[in-house]
Amino acid sequence: MGRHLRLVGLYFVQYAKVRLAYKTDFLVSVATSLLATAFGVALVFLLFRNAPQIAGWKFEEIVFLYGFGLIPLALFNMVSINLYYFGQTYIVEGKFDRVLLRPVHSLVQVMSEQFRLEALSDALVGVIAIVWAAGRLGDDFGWQAWLLGAAAAACGMLLYVAVFLILTAVGFWVEDRVGIIPPVYNMLSFGRYPLDIYNPFIRFLLSWVVPFGFAAFYPSAKLLGHSEHDGMFLMLPVVTIVFWAASILMWNRGVKNYSSTGS
Repeated sequence: MGRHLRLVGLYFVQYAKVRLAYKTDFLVSVATSLLATAFGVALVFLLFRNAPQIAGWKFEEIVFLYGFGLIPLALFNMVSINLYYFGQTYIVEGKFDRVLLRPVHSLVQVMSEQFRLEALSDALVGVIAIVWAAGRLGDDFGWQAWLLGAAAAACGMLLYVAVFLILTAVGFWVEDRVGIIPPVYNMLSFGRYPLDIYNPFIRFLLSWVVPFGFAAFYPSAKLLGHSEHDGMFLMLPVVTIVFWAASILMWNRGVKNYSSTGS
C-alpha cells in the first residue's frame, strides 16, 4: 500500500508539472470550471432565496449543504477522469494491455495517468459557501467540527470513487464506449440537496443503492445540528468500507475476465 501511495504521489507531481507548463491553458480551464460552479451556486440562490424553509432546512443551511457537497465532488473529479472514459479508451481501443504489462496494480495506473487539476477550484468555492453560510447562521465551528467535516469529505470522495469504480468495472463484461456512468453521474446533484424533500424511494436510492446522500447530506446534517439524521451519519464509515470492498473485488474480477482486443 505504501509503495502504491508513493507512486500515486509521483504520478501526480509529474502530471502537475506537465499541466502547468501550459499556464494559459490551465488558467482558462480553471476559470471555466469556476464559472460553471458559480452558476450552480447562483441557481441555488435563485431557487431557494425567497423560501424561509424547505423541509425544515433554512436557506443558509441549503447553501452550506451545497457548498459541502462540492468538496468531495471536486476531489472525485480530480482523480476519476479515466474512469469516465475507461470503456472507450482502455477496453474498446485495447490500451489496457499495456497497463497489465507493468508491475503496478492496474487500478493505480488507470487512476494516476491523468488528473483534472482545475476541479480543485470547485472545492475552493465549496469552502467559501460553507464559511458564508456558517457566518449567516451564527455557527462558530471549532477545530473538532472542521476535522469531522474533513474526514466526512474524504469519505464522500471515496464513496464517489467506489460507486463509479463498480460501474466502470462493468465494462470488462459489457464492451460499451459510453457505458452506464453518464446517467448515474447526473444523479450526483440530487445528493447536494436535502434528502427530506424527496419521496421515500428516492431517499432509499440515494442512501443505500447509490449512496450519494452519505457524501454530502448526512455529514452536513450532522454539522448543522439536524440530530434526526445522526444515526445515518454514524453509518458513513461502514458504507464507505462496504462499497470500497465491493468496488475493489469487482475490479479485480473484471481484470481476470479481461480479453485483449489483439490490436
